[in-house]
Amino acid sequence: MNRSKLAIMATVPMLLLTITACSGNNGENRVVIKEPGKTITIIDNESKTPPAEDQIVVGNIKKYEKMYIYDWLNEETAIVSKENESLGNMKLEELSDTYPHSLYQYNLKTDTFTPLLEKENIYIGGVKLSPDKKHLVYQEYTIGDPSFYVMNLETLQTVNIPVAMSARWVDNDSVIGASYAGGAYRATTSGEVEVVSEIVDDFLFLVAQVGNKLYYNTNASESLKVLDMETKEISELGFDSASNIIPSPDGTQLLVEHYSEAKGEIVLSGMNGENPKTIAQGAELGGISWSADQRFIAYSKQDEVNGAMVKGLYVYDVLSDEETRISANLESSLSTTWNPSGKELTYTVWNGSSYESSVIEIQAHLATNVTE
Repeated sequence: MNRSKLAIMATVPMLLLTITACSGNNGENRVVIKEPGKTITIIDNESKTPPAEDQIVVGNIKKYEKMYIYDWLNEETAIVSKENESLGNMKLEELSDTYPHSLYQYNLKTDTFTPLLEKENIYIGGVKLSPDKKHLVYQEYTIGDPSFYVMNLETLQTVNIPVAMSARWVDNDSVIGASYAGGAYRATTSGEVEVVSEIVDDFLFLVAQVGNKLYYNTNASESLKVLDMETKEISELGFDSASNIIPSPDGTQLLVEHYSEAKGEIVLSGMNGENPKTIAQGAELGGISWSADQRFIAYSKQDEVNGAMVKGLYVYDVLSDEETRISANLESSLSTTWNPSGKELTYTVWNGSSYESSVIEIQAHLATNVTE
């Protein structure tokens, strides 16, 4: 098995903004954003000395042991999985020192849990919310391959996707993924499943759909391809060993994680692989995610620097083209996810015996989400 398999298992167009900071005679700090046809001035009275334009400041960090924070419903509530001791130990002998993992809504402000799904002898995880946050896709597993389900968050009703080897949201009402039967499937939130006739390869590794574009590679050929479902044209994106793809929230940019024999890279490009730009390199990469406003990209990496292994959690700022390490000595993150405002970042690791999540406050000094 090659590096990419091991790694995955274990545009808004680039913002062409001219940004300056200044202080007027009255001591007000201003950030001026100039775009074609308009100028926006934001006044910040918090400090009389403007901070560096590309500065990211880490605020409080709170750790949550034996919990996996998967996604955010809103600014205060997350979807989490955690051990459920009330259900007793797992029944399989090799798992008998562990407990089932159940699914909850968790309010981080009040420290309260609302059960979503509890099952004896089952680990529940692999959660991702639909874009409108009305449904979620999740996995149930013990040993071996997981089973995929979709849950309606209003009714808590679930439907199984029996053919699914993987699942990603296409839109608010459907998911797509690799099928155990070969090729790809598409399933609706009501449980209807169809074969994706445009992809006929026997065994698919990655499958994702953004608008009318289908992205995929195979177990035999890890070269990332994109199919235009309108023209039926298939293009090679130039990434020979892709282990993950992460489209931007608005579907105009693409992050590709891929590995050579020596290193992994995270590449930012257009949706057809155009204008590729490497934003991170490392021996191991993980936990890649976009903030909702597409200004920040989070990821973990490990790399050798001057003979020593340096590892940590990083944030790349699309506006300033700067990388900031916000947590040091961190093993590869299993996942990261931003809250809706982009002011808090969650990362989850495996500490050797259980999942452990942390929430980091992110403060940045360039204006974001500005509207006239």
